[in-house]
Amino acid sequence: MSDSLDGVVAETTEVEIPDPHAESPATFADLGVSEPIVRALAEVGITHPFPIQALTLPVALAGHDIIGQAKTGTGKTLGFGIPLLERVVGPGEEGWDSLPDAGKPQALVVAPTRELAVQVAGDLTTAARHRSVRVVQVYGGRAYEPQIEALQRGVEVVVGTPGRMIDLLKQRHLDLSHVKVLVLDEADEMLDLGFLPDVETLLASTPASRHTMLFSATMPGPVIAMARRYMSRPTHIRAQDPDDSGATVKAVTQFVYRAHALDKIEMLARILQAKDRGLTIVFTRTKRTAAKVADELTERGFAAAAIHGDLGQGAREQALRAFRNGKVDVLVATDVAARGIDVDDVTHVVNYQCPEDEKTYLHRIGRTARAGNTGTAVTFVDWDDVPRWMLIDSTLGLDRGEPVETYSSSPHLYTDLGIPEGTKGRLPRSERTRSGLGAEALEDLGETGKGAGQRGPRAGGRDGDGRDGGRGERSEGGRSRRRRRGGGGGGEASAPRAEGSHSPEQSEGARPDGAPRRRRRRRRTRGGAPAEGAAQQQD
Repeated sequence: MSDSLDGVVAETTEVEIPDPHAESPATFADLGVSEPIVRALAEVGITHPFPIQALTLPVALAGHDIIGQAKTGTGKTLGFGIPLLERVVGPGEEGWDSLPDAGKPQALVVAPTRELAVQVAGDLTTAARHRSVRVVQVYGGRAYEPQIEALQRGVEVVVGTPGRMIDLLKQRHLDLSHVKVLVLDEADEMLDLGFLPDVETLLASTPASRHTMLFSATMPGPVIAMARRYMSRPTHIRAQDPDDSGATVKAVTQFVYRAHALDKIEMLARILQAKDRGLTIVFTRTKRTAAKVADELTERGFAAAAIHGDLGQGAREQALRAFRNGKVDVLVATDVAARGIDVDDVTHVVNYQCPEDEKTYLHRIGRTARAGNTGTAVTFVDWDDVPRWMLIDSTLGLDRGEPVETYSSSPHLYTDLGIPEGTKGRLPRSERTRSGLGAEALEDLGETGKGAGQRGPRAGGRDGDGRDGGRGERSEGGRSRRRRRGGGGGGEASAPRAEGSHSPEQSEGARPDGAPRRRRRRRRTRGGAPAEGAAQQQD
């Protein structure tokens, strides 16, 4: 089907697909994927494409621009990653010697969060393990120097966040003039975070003949508008299971409870002891709540870690590594992290605070039931948030209705989630088997604000967007710099005095030539006349 879009034709392809939990009869080799990539994927147990991959690969491998839309957790990364790798040439590979500027980036993947950039870069590196293609991650929170050195050594694929990319582009360390493939991952989230100007800057820095792919779980109007301006005859591929017409993946079992704020942590602690509960992500709306919930769970004996914008990049990556490695099994995260946590065996997602809107809800619960697995999503709704939840329920067509009032002692909570009878809000010592966050090493990343090469923070940065530091790091650094410039803070924070300026001791008792300085005498007056007792005070 073709529709005229302001002079640009957009071909929309909407295909019904079989059950995504059944194996597809096609293999990656059947779809035209090269042998080194097929072999690399087989080594990690990936042999059959997921529906969104089976639909997009033939179109993308033919070089057509694509708008790929599928529910969260259905394999979009390889849907654009494989065509991208097929288009680039690594050192020593066929066609390398004929490249006009070998070593310059040939492909660019733009992601809204640092965590998502790390995940995408990891998937691309895995798929290209039998090729010489070099993949470099570029995002904030890390020192500039290692990223600049990697770009100078030569790179074929750059994956990162818009803020750091723009910085390196302006410093002329990042050259996008030879990019052949450009991917916007989670394009709708980048628009929500206000990245549109940065994305347009990046797009304008690449050749007009590039192959462009946009992928996301939701595709609002602004994303389609972007496609009209920056894509050539894009094919809109929408993978939809005929037996799963809802907005959420049917493999996710959803429960919604109206919970009291003072009882939430007790409810959560009991839910975390449910039968067959594996890795769990707990989502909060604020950074402060995320830190508090993680601390309280740790005090109750659970192996928990937090990830939010006030943490340095090293601490954020430490928490994610510990979670992926099973050293902690409960990760408490803010919504910014929802787009970058790609762990296949997450069994439960708990919305500790009601999501702001339906898109946030979709991306939160999409952290479970990934790669064909099943999962459970539990949402706590405060009394004040009932209207917000009812709007989410209506928009997504969940038909859950008004949440049932639930407490930590409610019998239906135990039966719904398979919590053993007699479970309390503390994890028994016999079940505290995980090593915890402290067992995962904290890597020194040379974080911005903590070492050489520090640059001033960018104004208007957003939490988790990959710009230098999080909000907490940025505001703290900003205050300290203002004190140094103004000198009003005194002490070590004050700017050094210029040569020849007077020290405090000189200003009190002596002139620069060494002569004694006459002390100034002040007179107190009242209504123009000397105040009573002023003479005695002067003496």
